[in-house]
Amino acid sequence: MPQAIPSPHAASAGAPALAGITLMTWWPVLIGLLALYLPSYWDMANGIWNQEEHAHGPIVLFVSIYLIWSKRAALLDVDRSRPLLGWTLLLFGLLLYAVGRSQDILLLESGSQIPVLIGTLFITLGMRPVRTLWFALFFLLFIIPLPGFLIDAATVPLKQHISEIAEAVLYGLGYPVARSGVVLTVGPYQLLVADACSGLHSMFTLAAMGTLYLYLMEHKSWLRNGILIASILPIAFAANIGRVLVLALVTYYLGDAAGQGFLHDSAGVLLFVFALLFLFALDIFLGLFFKSTMGNNK
Repeated sequence: MPQAIPSPHAASAGAPALAGITLMTWWPVLIGLLALYLPSYWDMANGIWNQEEHAHGPIVLFVSIYLIWSKRAALLDVDRSRPLLGWTLLLFGLLLYAVGRSQDILLLESGSQIPVLIGTLFITLGMRPVRTLWFALFFLLFIIPLPGFLIDAATVPLKQHISEIAEAVLYGLGYPVARSGVVLTVGPYQLLVADACSGLHSMFTLAAMGTLYLYLMEHKSWLRNGILIASILPIAFAANIGRVLVLALVTYYLGDAAGQGFLHDSAGVLLFVFALLFLFALDIFLGLFFKSTMGNNK
C-alpha cells in the first residue's frame, strides 16, 4: 500500500510550531527566571566578566542557552513528575539566591540557578528531560566564580612551583636569573609572578572549554575521554609556565615597559589559545591510537 512521504516544507514548518508551543507552555517559567537572574547577569556583565579570569562567563551562558534551545523538544517530553525532589531543589535554590543576592555573595547567587532549573524540571516534567538537558545544566557550573578559600589555598603553591620551574628553565638556557620566593630577577629586571600567573583561573577556563569540546565530539571511549580530562590541568599549568617564560624573555630583551604593557596582557590570551590547540592536537593523536587499537582487535 503506498505511503505518503512527508513534505520537506511540512518538516521545516514544524520547527517554528514546536518553538511556539514551547514558548507558550514555558513563558511563566521564563518570566520568573528572567526576573530572578537578569539582574545577576547584568551585575556580572558590568563586574567580574570584565576581568580576564572570568571572561569565559558570557560564553558559558550563551552556550548553555543554545544547548537548551537546541534540545527544546525535551521541554514537551512529559515524564512522571518528582514533586518532592523538585520542590526540595527549587526551595534550596531560591534560598541560595536570596542569601547570595541580599548578602552580595556571588558564589551563592550564581550557583542557585542550577538547583532552581533542575527543581523546576522535576516538578513540571520529571526525570527524562533532566537527563536530556544534563550537559547544558552541568555547563552552568562554570559561570560560578571560584570560592575565595580555594583561590587562597591554591594560588600561593601554584605561583611557587611556576617560579621554581621558570627559574630552572631560564638558568638551563644560560640566562642570568635568580629567584626570591615568587620574584624572579632576570638581568637587571625583577618580575613578580602575580596571582594571574598562577594558572588557577586558566585551569578553570580550559576545563570549561575542554569539557564542551568533549561533549561536542561525543567520543565513545571512556579511556580517551578520561585521558583528555586528566590532561587539562597539566596543560594549563604548562601554559602558565610558558607565560612567565615569555614575559621574562620579553622584559630581558625589550625592557620592563614591554613586559608590563601590551605583551603582558596578550600573553595570557595567546597561551590559553595555545593550550586549547594542544588539547585538540592531543585528541587527534589519541584518535589515531584508538583507531589502530580497534583495528588490531578486529
